Amino acid sequence: MRLDEHELLNMLPRLRRYARALVRHKEEADDLVQDTLERAWLKSSLWRGVADMRGWLFSIMHNLHADGVRRPRIHTVELDNNTPEIPIAARQGEQLAMRDLQAALNQLPDEQREVLLLVALEEMAYADIAQTLNIPIGTVMSRLSRGRERLRIVLETQAKPIRLKIVK
Repeated sequence: MRLDEHELLNMLPRLRRYARALVRHKEEADDLVQDTLERAWLKSSLWRGVADMRGWLFSIMHNLHADGVRRPRIHTVELDNNTPEIPIAARQGEQLAMRDLQAALNQLPDEQREVLLLVALEEMAYADIAQTLNIPIGTVMSRLSRGRERLRIVLETQAKPIRLKIVK
């Protein structure tokens, strides 16, 4: 099997989406995608033996992300905060819901969040996830179950209204 540039480019949206969910910051996600593509390109001699290119690329991304989590980071601050943004229609409700979901996802352990995102966001089969993350399929199902339950609890907790007691 020979992977051409078009096939690799067609994978970019999925890689970006998963990277954004993993690292939470656009710039870090872009770096992760770039590192993934660079590693895949350097290992292009292995493409012939790869049956599932998507799973292979996600495995590379997962391993790079895991390496990055273990490695200490230097935190930086963006210097140019004056860049104007392109005006778009108001979507506060959607943005608040996405913010709440992202906050809930951030409270999950990495192992549960990774499996949950691969199932829900990338629609990967359990067997593909097991191969991608190099874990048994039973572990995938267990992490998914625990992740869904924990996410449900966190979202329900966020949805409870705050009641203020007015003292006269």
